[in-house]
Amino acid sequence: MSRTLLVAPGRPGAYPSIAAAVLDAPVDAVISIAAGVYHETVNVADRSLTLAADSGEVTIDATNAPVPALRSSGGRLALRDLIIRAGDAPAVQLDGGTLRAEHCALSAGFGPVLLATGPAELSVSHCQVDGGEHGLVLEDCTAQIEHTKVNGVSADGVIVRLGATAVLRDCQLTNCGRRGVYAYQYGRPTLESCEISGTAEAGVLIASDSTAVLRHTLVRDTAGPAVVYGRRCRGEVVSCRWENTAEPPLEVAEPELVSVTEAPPVEVHDVEPTAADVESLLKELDAMVGLASVKDEVRSLIDELQVNEWRRKAGLPIGSLSHHLVFAGAPGTGKTTVARIYGKLLAALGVLPKGQFNEVARRDLVGQFLGHTAEKTTTVFESATGGVLFIDEAYALSRAGAENDSFGQEAIDTLVKLMEDHRDEAAVIVAGYSDEMVRFMDANPGLASRFSKTIDFENYAPDELTLIVQRMVTAQQYDLDDDAAPILERHFAVVSQAANFGNARDARRLFDRVRKAQSQRLRRLGGMPSVSELRTFHLDDVITAVS
Repeated sequence: MSRTLLVAPGRPGAYPSIAAAVLDAPVDAVISIAAGVYHETVNVADRSLTLAADSGEVTIDATNAPVPALRSSGGRLALRDLIIRAGDAPAVQLDGGTLRAEHCALSAGFGPVLLATGPAELSVSHCQVDGGEHGLVLEDCTAQIEHTKVNGVSADGVIVRLGATAVLRDCQLTNCGRRGVYAYQYGRPTLESCEISGTAEAGVLIASDSTAVLRHTLVRDTAGPAVVYGRRCRGEVVSCRWENTAEPPLEVAEPELVSVTEAPPVEVHDVEPTAADVESLLKELDAMVGLASVKDEVRSLIDELQVNEWRRKAGLPIGSLSHHLVFAGAPGTGKTTVARIYGKLLAALGVLPKGQFNEVARRDLVGQFLGHTAEKTTTVFESATGGVLFIDEAYALSRAGAENDSFGQEAIDTLVKLMEDHRDEAAVIVAGYSDEMVRFMDANPGLASRFSKTIDFENYAPDELTLIVQRMVTAQQYDLDDDAAPILERHFAVVSQAANFGNARDARRLFDRVRKAQSQRLRRLGGMPSVSELRTFHLDDVITAVS
């Protein structure tokens, strides 16, 4: 069992600083940090540690230091629920090893906000990256960036270079002084369901022998073209859209090297939604693995909304129907994906004008002083007007015993009023663990009545998780040994019993481990493998990954 060390200045028995706890921490220790601002820099070398907020807001402030606020060299480091600020050095610098950051807010004054140099493995999830010259600079490493926002950098939002491989999924890159994503020197970025807007140059620039895959990504309001592929650059553009960009929106120097499918349609505004739009979105929902009861619940909501819309057009009275929902279930069960589709369905039905998706967490709603929270929550709500406001882990706003809990309560009270006053202008979806969401509903007497329905997301079954992995294999142009399915099912039957099992998230992690096992096996061949070998996951690769 890992040991927990508490950092709380002035508290007997606790460490006075984060750096002091790091020096004393044994392998795999969790350093739990009490709320407050810590004016220090942290250096972690060849260690396996977790730094996490104990409760309330934890800030590592190194804005006056000439070195990174947090630097990790080798080892395995995890960061959770931290605010990290730097001056002219990176907020976080990874020099080899593994780093996982979840629900963190990173900012810097100059240089990259997060710098990862390899060989290294980086995972960033539900984070906010602000300021700095560049948001994330990734070189000679592998990176998974999910549900993360990069905003207000003076140059490039994300740089992928020196052979780095990076997957950006469900990310937003806004207001970048140059490009949203810039890949060069054999960089290999993949963008899936991302949104890039407000860049002073191209939204995405691929240069210097790099390879990029863009799927279901929106690029809008850019001073330059949406996407540019330079000479000797390869890639794939699938079902992407662009709005209000320079012409031509897609520039490809060597078209034979870049596959473009489902060319983006011209955006048409103020067009009456069609039944085909709704059916297409429902097919997208049906294509998700499992979730039978969830699909039925969403379909019943859409049926009622559709009939209401028909009655309205016929001049008949319609009942009042709230669009606000509760999504209850464990992580990785598809809550975010279903919420996105639900927003698009509301827009297709004409119930909401835009259907855009805004995902936030506690730190996006809670302020730092009395009165700040109501202002901050109102601003977030207003930005979601016309679409969906998705509050992940909403129960964190009412976590009993948390410091600054009165601020969380203020956010809830403000939301309750806004949801009632603007019930037809936005859809609020709160999500989290089932038991925690029940307690969350008790935080305000009027909260539960604002939501029309609670939809329960059950854990995926082992065969469904196996199918999810198989779909990932196909999507990434790999082939899986036919004998691997029973091994995957047995693996998921065991690991799914763990209390912190991540469902589809764990399925993706397993896929990444299979890919890593294949890479290690192919490197030992001593030469360039054939295309068939590059595509194939052997049974031994799967066995290595599950063990």
